[in-house]
Formats: sequence, C-alpha cells, structure tokens
Amino acid sequence: MSPKPIRKAVFPVAGLGTRFLPATKVVPKELLPVVDRPLIQYAVDEAREAGIEQMIFVTGRGKTGIVEHFDIAFELEKTMTERGKDLSVLEPTRATPGDVIAVRQQVPLGLGHAIWCARAIVGDEPFAIFLPDELMVAREGGTGCMKQMVEAYNEVGGNLISVLEVPMEQVSSYGVIDPGAADGALTEVRGLVEKPPLAEAPSNKIVSGRYILQPEVMRVLEHQGKGAGGEIQLTDAMAKMIGQQPFHAVTFDGARYDCGSKVGFVEATLAIALARPDMGAEVRAIAEKLLG
Repeated sequence: MSPKPIRKAVFPVAGLGTRFLPATKVVPKELLPVVDRPLIQYAVDEAREAGIEQMIFVTGRGKTGIVEHFDIAFELEKTMTERGKDLSVLEPTRATPGDVIAVRQQVPLGLGHAIWCARAIVGDEPFAIFLPDELMVAREGGTGCMKQMVEAYNEVGGNLISVLEVPMEQVSSYGVIDPGAADGALTEVRGLVEKPPLAEAPSNKIVSGRYILQPEVMRVLEHQGKGAGGEIQLTDAMAKMIGQQPFHAVTFDGARYDCGSKVGFVEATLAIALARPDMGAEVRAIAEKLLG
C-alpha cells in the first residue's frame, strides 16, 4: 500500500533572529532578502515543487509580516497595473485561500515545542518540516531537497530526514545520524545524536533542516521533557521513533547555505547572484574587482 501523501508543511518561524540585529528588530529574519526573494519564499517554493499544498507557519510576536507576504497586496498590484508593470514577479507570493495557516508559539521552548504547536492542523497526516535558515539550492537542472525526499518517501514510507556530509571536525555543531545500510542517496537511520563530541560522533552525516515525519511524533512531543539547552528538542522525539517506524536519511544532491549565520547569508546571496543569468556576470566582475 502506498504511503499517505505529504500535503502539509510546518515552518517554525517564531525565532527572534538576534544574530541579525538590528536588521531584525522590526523585520523578521525570514523576510530578509537573498538577492530579491525573502528567505521564507525559497522554502515555500521548494515545498510547492514537492507537491505540498498547505503551509503552516509557527510564528511569534512581531512575525505577522511572514503571513502578509503571501497575501494579495491590492494597492500595490493596482498601482503596478495602472503603470503597466508586470505582475508576474508577485505570482509566487500569492497563496490560495486556506493554503497558508499561522499558529502561535507563545513561549520559546525549542524546535520540538514549535512543531507540537501545529498538531491540530497537522492532524493524523504525515507532514514535512522546513527550517528556512537552511537554504537548500538544487543543482542546475535538478530538483529541490524536499522533492528528492518525497520521491524517496513514496518508496520507503515512514520518517525521513535530509542529511549532508561535512568534514568530521565540524560534526559537533550539528545533529548527526548513526547510519545503517545505505542504498544510493538513501541511508537507514539507527540513531540520532545532537552535537556530539568529535570522538563520539557516529558519522559525518549531519541533519540539514528538512524532515518528513509521521503524526505519531506529536504524541511523543506532548509528553517529552526538556533536553539540550533546556529546550524541547525535535531530535529527541525522532530518536524515540527509531525502531518503531521506518526511518531513513536522504543525502541531498545540491547545495546548502546556513543562513542562520551572517557569513552563511552573505555566501548564499553571492552564490545565488552569481548563478543568475540577469546579473551573474556583473556580480562576478564586482567580486573580482573587490578581491583584486
């Protein structure tokens, strides 16, 4: 029997964005532009490519602009139309009524708690999770990370996480999988360790911000205590499901940029600008001039 389709995605976007202050004092970090699209738009576009229909934003105070970004800006569109401007650039920002839902994470108790806040909307369906800080870019002519994961999910079902291979000296900064049998990009997950000491890391495959989980994880999160950092950790809940349900990792065939850091954000902006046919040559010339 085919697994239930992945129709819903949860975007935990309640964070304060303190690393980017003062830019994020008023503007949510997820709305900061990478070239000319806000960070959240890249994640939503990736979700839509994978066939996901409903976007669930777990927000906090001051984050209403994220939902408004996917609304119809009547005055803006009217003015642009009167001036003969092309409206196609706004098409990805328009959501079908009912396809964007926001819930509040009223207290910052961690990623696991943020996901649990969406339990009523997720219901009894498998669902995807996107961490927008992780900007996942497909290779030229390739597909996005979540589409690769959905294709794998349709074969094996259960729970999946995206992973990337990093140098061993970096593993202590990430969640790491204990790998089992591998078949191409698909690897069995035997365990999960959050930020292990280098000597105790079971692999160099790090969890990279995309998940497909079964609804049972909500029941685990409901009764889970605080873990690392005094927060309710999603990693701890997923670890409890290993052995109870199929659990695999998909190694993403593409590039990943850590936009939770300022250096990573600049790297993403530069990489995407260089790949754009409308500006790549000019940006390359500017970079070479600055470096020269």
